[in-house]
Order: sequence, then C-alpha cells, then structure tokens
Amino acid sequence: MTETILCVDDDPNILDAYQRQLRKQFRIETALGGERGLAAVAERGPFAVVVSDLRMPDMDGIRFLGKVRDLAPDTVRMMLTGNADVQAAIEAVNVGHIFRFLTKPCPPEFFAGALTAGLAQYRLVTAEKELLEQTLSGSIKVLSDVLALVNPEAFGRSARVTRYVGEIAVQMNVPDLWCVKTAAMLSQVGCIILPEPALTKLYRGQTLTAEESQLFNQHPFVASDLLGSIPRMEPVAKIIKYQEKRFDGSGVPRDACQGEAIPIGARILKVALDFDALEAADTPKDVAFERLKQRAGWYDPAVLQALKIAFAREIKHETLSVKVSEFAPGMILAQDVENQSGLLLLAKGQEVTQPLMMRLQNFSNAFGVQEPIAVLVPLIPAQEGSNRDAAPAKALAGSQT
Repeated sequence: MTETILCVDDDPNILDAYQRQLRKQFRIETALGGERGLAAVAERGPFAVVVSDLRMPDMDGIRFLGKVRDLAPDTVRMMLTGNADVQAAIEAVNVGHIFRFLTKPCPPEFFAGALTAGLAQYRLVTAEKELLEQTLSGSIKVLSDVLALVNPEAFGRSARVTRYVGEIAVQMNVPDLWCVKTAAMLSQVGCIILPEPALTKLYRGQTLTAEESQLFNQHPFVASDLLGSIPRMEPVAKIIKYQEKRFDGSGVPRDACQGEAIPIGARILKVALDFDALEAADTPKDVAFERLKQRAGWYDPAVLQALKIAFAREIKHETLSVKVSEFAPGMILAQDVENQSGLLLLAKGQEVTQPLMMRLQNFSNAFGVQEPIAVLVPLIPAQEGSNRDAAPAKALAGSQT
C-alpha cells in the first residue's frame, strides 16, 4: 500500500493518539502488537514506513522489524520507545536496519518530520529499484533482439536451453530463478564472434575444427564481459562465464573453481547446453541423457537427477503443420522457419510468444515465409473418465487437428 504508514504498539491508547495527531498529514494504519503488525504487512502491505514500539509482549520491536525486513525489504523501518537504551538502539539498527530510532515522549512536529523523511527515503529506494529493473529488462531485450537478428540459430539455441534450465531450476528449488533463466537466455550472445559456418556446424551437432573450437571457447568470456558492465548483472555474467566449466574443475575457465564452488546456475546451464547439443545431432532424449551420465566428472549429479525428473514430468506434444497466421503462444517450432529464398529467420526449438508472432507476421506480410510450418502443440490431459490419455490443445492449434 504505497505511501501508507503502519504504526505498531501494544498500547491501544498510543495507537489512537497516532491516528488523531497524524491523520491530517499522512495515511495511517495501526496494529496492536507484533503479530497483528506482521499480518497487516502480509495482507495489506507493503507499507512505505513501519513504526514500531521497542518493548512489546510476545514479540519485541527488534524482532518484529527484522521480520518486516524479510517480508518487505523496501519498507522504511523506525523504532519508537520510552527506553532510551543504547544497546537496544544498536541491536535495532543491526538486526532491523532501522532508518530512525526515536524516544518517547516524541514531540508531534519531530515525529512528523521523521515520518516525512521516511517517506522520502521510501520514494528514493523504490524509484532507484524501478530504474534498475527498467535498465535491466531493456538491456536484456536489446541483447536478445540483436542476437535474434545477427544469428537466428544462436538465438534458437538460447531459447531451447532456457526452457531446459527453467525446468531443472524449478525442480531443484533454486533461488533467484530470474537470474538463472536470464543467464541461459543470454548464454549465446558471445557467439557473435564465431563465423556463421562454424555456428551452423555447432548447432547441428557437427564437429568443429581446432581453430573453430578455440574461438568457441572464448564466447562465454565475451558475453560475460558485455554483461559485467550492466548494473546488477554481475551474477548473470558469472553464470555465463562458467557455463562450459565441468563439475570436476576441468574445462573453461581454467582456474581452481570446481564442484559446488561453481555457481549453481552455471552447473545447470552446462547440463542443458550439452543435452541440447546431443539433441541437435538427432540423438533421442533417453539416449542423450544416458550419454551425459557416462561422462564421469562432467556434471553435478544433483542437476542430472533434476533433469531426469523434469523429463518424467515433461508435457507431451503433437506435431501440426500451420501457417504463420495460425501461430499461437505456447507452440514450439519443430522446424526452422525460412523466407522464400531459404534464409533462416527462426531456428527450431523456440517457443512461440506474442512478440515473436507479431515480428514473424510482419515479415511474412512484407517478404513472405515458407509455409506451412511444423510446430509442437502441448497435449492437454483428457478429462476424467475419457478413454484417451490426452487430448490435443485445440485452443492453441486453432482450426488444425
């Protein structure tokens, strides 16, 4: 609840006084005690500012504001107490990251001034966060769009790998899922340094020459250097840097990092990339998985197990032939999309999204696209009592059956 202040105390008379004194200047809500305060934050928050008494039964203000910080990190927290205890103030600042520590009795004008400063701090924090989020999302979109234009095959591989990475990360309950999936999405950006023939060979499971392999080994560092200059993208850059690092420490970069010291996102990305490479060579999924298992020391066993479970739960698809005008979100390209001259526009394996549909529709109208196009459509489980194991997702397929 933006710009609203929550006051928490165990004395209802004090809470009533807050309402009388401050309601003309601020939007005020109150809660009697820490438990009700946490409920208010969870149900009606986040609040711009939370002011808490220090000495409360069951849950003191230090513990309460510490929990508020966990629930709403951007909320500005203040402590108000009649116990002017230095040690309590130090603990409150360290545990609850308190913005202000005020003592009772606190003159109304001084209290109002502190709340005004708290609101200003909240606006500053949220504005900076919004700017960073816009900067990040904008930077990611630009890099992704550039990759799609410069090399559709590289973009196609990153799209396929991102799906694998997301499924594995969810299975492993990996925190910062956005960070891991972003790293997968941008993992192939550094491949712009490779000649197109080498990329074509790579993404089709063909053997690279020694010179091409040496150049390919540099692509994680190129992408990592590009992303490292973007604010808050350092964790993503590190995952990409270690995407070709094996669990036993071999591979690139050639340093002492190994095992669980390698970022979990990089360990997941390594499995997804190698699995996709095997699939690109027309290796069946079960055979590809067995080959990964046979590569001793290459992969985190926990990631391989998560991959196995993810496959067991994988949604089944049926193959349909559709026109560009019949595309629907959720479809997956089962073949490359080319223009009338045979130029690759989109590599197979990409999931159809609304922006992709619009981009391809515009291109089709202007220059033409080879149609029909084979796509994979998710199968929706049949209703209980049906004789079929699954029913086609007709909503996605349009009039196709």
